[in-house]
Amino acid sequence: MIERQEIGTRMSKIVKHNGTAYLCGQVGGTDPDIKEQTSECLRRVETLLEQAGSSKEKILQCVIWLSDMKYFAEMNEVWDAWIPEGHAPARACGEAKLARPELFVEMIVTAAYD
Repeated sequence: MIERQEIGTRMSKIVKHNGTAYLCGQVGGTDPDIKEQTSECLRRVETLLEQAGSSKEKILQCVIWLSDMKYFAEMNEVWDAWIPEGHAPARACGEAKLARPELFVEMIVTAAYD
């Protein structure tokens, strides 16, 4: 069975199937600081994970898009403090033009749930 949560015209915020939760891409708002955008993005991810019956300890994969790779080290500082030791997921990070110029980071998360 496929369960969709917060279904919109274009996408669902969460899609659950066979013990896996797929979250829609999360951005960090428009604060001009990459660390604050990353923190906000991770707060949004955590909220969706909880809603899906999951947690950051159960993240399987995270794909991170940065508007400029110059933000990589600062984004990683926030990420490293957020992800629990021993629970690092498979991860990829690349540079991409995001939906709006004021956005610096977007994360796409896949996690297990109970």
